Amino acid sequence: MDVDGNRRVFQRLGPSNDNKQQKVCFHWRAGKCNRFQCPYLHRELPQPQQSQQYISNAAGTSKRPHGFSDDQHLTRRNPSFSNTSTWGRVHGGGVGGRVVKRAEKVCNYWVQGSCSYGDKCRFLHSWCTCDCFSLLTQLEGHQKVVSGIALPSGSDKLYSGSKDETVRVWDCQSGQCAGVINMGAEVGCMLSEGPWVFVGLPNVVKAWNIQTSTDLSLSGLGGQVYALVVGSDFLFAGIQDGTILVWKFNAASNCFEPAASLKGHTLAVVTLVVGANRLYSGSMDHSIRVWSLETLQCLQTLTEHTSVVMSVLCWDQFLLSCSLDKTIKVWVATESGNLEVTYTHNEEHGLLTLCGMHDSEAKPVLLCSCNDNSVRVYDLPSFSERGKIFAKQEVRSIQIGPGGLFFTGDGTGKVRVWQWLAEPAASSG
Repeated sequence: MDVDGNRRVFQRLGPSNDNKQQKVCFHWRAGKCNRFQCPYLHRELPQPQQSQQYISNAAGTSKRPHGFSDDQHLTRRNPSFSNTSTWGRVHGGGVGGRVVKRAEKVCNYWVQGSCSYGDKCRFLHSWCTCDCFSLLTQLEGHQKVVSGIALPSGSDKLYSGSKDETVRVWDCQSGQCAGVINMGAEVGCMLSEGPWVFVGLPNVVKAWNIQTSTDLSLSGLGGQVYALVVGSDFLFAGIQDGTILVWKFNAASNCFEPAASLKGHTLAVVTLVVGANRLYSGSMDHSIRVWSLETLQCLQTLTEHTSVVMSVLCWDQFLLSCSLDKTIKVWVATESGNLEVTYTHNEEHGLLTLCGMHDSEAKPVLLCSCNDNSVRVYDLPSFSERGKIFAKQEVRSIQIGPGGLFFTGDGTGKVRVWQWLAEPAASSG
């Protein structure tokens, strides 16, 4: 935490050639340093090079809505990997390690446009505390929580769905709303895959092809659709009744044909992700199920969470999951192929969704939405905090865009557009 006047600014300090500054400030680690121009580092020293071998430097965005690159490593453990790896090492390591928490609050008067203190205000005049990305604009129009954001390839339109029963189409150039589609029911989730946009509704999945103007309805479902994902030419839908319905895409007829119904969860399936020829499903029944994409059979049930599993994410050889039990769990495959927890990160609040992306230097970053109306931004695998994003109500949707863009949708109906900033170039002098 650095101080600029009386305004709090979260800042990552760069490396120094001064040997004195190669020591990490003890008081900063405890979250208590109040020295301006502290002579010691307000960041952790880099881990040994061995810890970097697990980091994927692919700069491209994932085809999945909440993932990194197309990861294929969850089937077995890297021989050099151990349970005391680099996860959480920045703050002492070990399962259950905590990141130092910092108290920040957005100025209510600034939000209303009436703060008279200006830069001298002791509260934040910003929706984020990170200096590595900035807010470009916000898209207003939805009347209730934004439950899905989709950015189909080959399109200059952004699609957002809401529990106000509409899908809004936004022009990416002007930021203006280009159309409103009345769905007649609450939107539970959205997904884009190639030219297709999928919308999860009660008892039906709507599918639109923006290139051919094809409009399909996949019906026969048991309640609200909470999650959608595509893998191996299958479309998977997580349903309120605990089933996962599967359709196979038929290229000849350009339609989706029913393929299977996966049963096992006892309550609603609220999150799905595909990686390493597996489907991972998280449920309100507190469990994660691992399914083979080849046989569509359940291979393993993970029961370490103690509340609703809200989001699952693949990164490198790991599966990450978050829950209302206030934890993020990191899973790795054993030699037998089964997943086990290798690290648990604790938060002060329940977690709602995970999104993985790369920053402007192609380093992996994890965005974690919490039910205290904030999004934590962490480096991986250290879980070193980069900053926070704030909203008036909880953020339910996070979507990666091209060129360092990402989008957040919150409970007030706002869609915010963020841009990663290029790191300052090192001085040649």
